[in-house]
Amino acid sequence: MALQAHLVELERKHKVLETELHDAMLHLSTDDLRIVELKRRKLMLKDEIERIRQTKTTLH
Repeated sequence: MALQAHLVELERKHKVLETELHDAMLHLSTDDLRIVELKRRKLMLKDEIERIRQTKTTLH
């Protein structure tokens, strides 16, 4: 069950980053490095979410 709770939290964080990235891209004054960092963090979360899903699949 702890694994499921962790997955839910990661998915929540991913959604928050998605919104933050979208907002940042709407503003022309946003630094390109900021956008790159947000994309990197979002991708890292996505990768971790996929690893957990793979783990859950092999456990069942």
